[in-house]
Formats: sequence, structure tokens, C-alpha cells
Amino acid sequence: MDAPHSVAPTSPPTVAKIMSRRVITVTMDDSLGTIRDLFHDHRFHHLLVLEQRTLVGVISDRDLLKALSPNIGTWSETERDRATLHKRAHQIMSRNPVAAHADTSIEAAAQLMIEKNISCLPVTTNAGILEGILSWKDILKALLAAPHTNG
Repeated sequence: MDAPHSVAPTSPPTVAKIMSRRVITVTMDDSLGTIRDLFHDHRFHHLLVLEQRTLVGVISDRDLLKALSPNIGTWSETERDRATLHKRAHQIMSRNPVAAHADTSIEAAAQLMIEKNISCLPVTTNAGILEGILSWKDILKALLAAPHTNG
């Protein structure tokens, strides 16, 4: 009789394996003009706001659209419209952002994103130092890449 095979329990995959470590950040005093240019140049949906290396806020492309005048770049643009480009990141950022840690399971991160109705999670150390960012697309890619088992 063969001895039963013991299988070491495997820990669930973590955020560290799928998060993006390439993160574009701004400071609290960066202008909305600068932020608009970064969104345009890099084609992503969230900017993280840092003070030193500590995460203090998140700005989504939707936050920026709400803060800028819709007349910018049109014939009806006025000085008042252009002035919206001079507002600062701290005026439109979401403060106290929900974040995950690198050792958070992907499943727990996905659950947190659903519960908080957010589409990205900054990844920080316990001290709030930024390590990366996780988006819902990262989670979907990981799920699609995972080996499928038929049960």
C-alpha cells in the first residue's frame, strides 16, 4: 500500500506578483495642467499623489475631467477656463486612499476593490511608502493567465 501523498499547502497568489511597479506620481502642489499632460502622455486612469514617498491621495482621470473647464481648447475658452489648469492636485485628489500591501492576496484585493467601488489599489508598506499600483485589469489578466482546473 502506498503512503498517501502529502501536498504542501500553497499560499494564494499575492498582489506583489501582479502589481505594476512603474507608477507615475505627482505632488500635492502639481498643477492640473501638469496632471492633464501626464494623463495624456501615459494613457492610464490614476495618478498617485505623494508627499515625500508617502501616499496621500489618488486622482482619477474622471476627477480631472470634473475639475477642468469643458471649454479648454475650444473657441469659447476664456481666461477663467484656463485658470482651472492652475488648480493644484491637493484641491481635487481623493484623500486617505484605500491601499493594499504587497502580501495581500489577489482575491482579498479584488474583494476590497468591489466593496469600496474603486478601480485601482495603491500598494504600500505599513508605513505608507508607495510600492506599486494594482488595477482591475491586472486582476483580470492574472485570472486569465491562471491554469484552469476542471473539477
